[in-house]
Amino acid sequence: MTVHNLYLFDRDGVCLHYSEWHRKKQAGIPKEEEYKLMYGMLFSIRSFVSKMSPVDMKDGFLAFQTSRYKLHYYETPTGVKVVMNTDLGVGPIRDVLHHIYSGLYVELVVKNPLCPLGQTVQSELFRSRLDAYVRSLPFFSARAG
Repeated sequence: MTVHNLYLFDRDGVCLHYSEWHRKKQAGIPKEEEYKLMYGMLFSIRSFVSKMSPVDMKDGFLAFQTSRYKLHYYETPTGVKVVMNTDLGVGPIRDVLHHIYSGLYVELVVKNPLCPLGQTVQSELFRSRLDAYVRSLPFFSARAG
């Protein structure tokens, strides 16, 4: 099992942070275009799921998978979106995404007066703690790359 990459978006679709670990194939387009495509896809999927679900979607859209990877999604009440792509063997990771938001992003970026909100995260402390946290996850495999 492994983690491929992680996106952090604000409520307006600005990519606040992007990291990758075991991503084997690049999109072949500039990163800014990739961020726009990812955010647009998330926006469309959320809308589709909310309209087409035959039951009340208390938690909304949480994940989807293809034949090659699984996309995990977590949205906060403030509209911040945390997206992690993993391989298919990884189960639900809502608690992991919540910790990335509340334990790392809020504590190291939002509460830091030197970090301007609504812009790409420049905090090296956030980047290093996020990397250490993801590498410590039981489904992160150093052999996957």
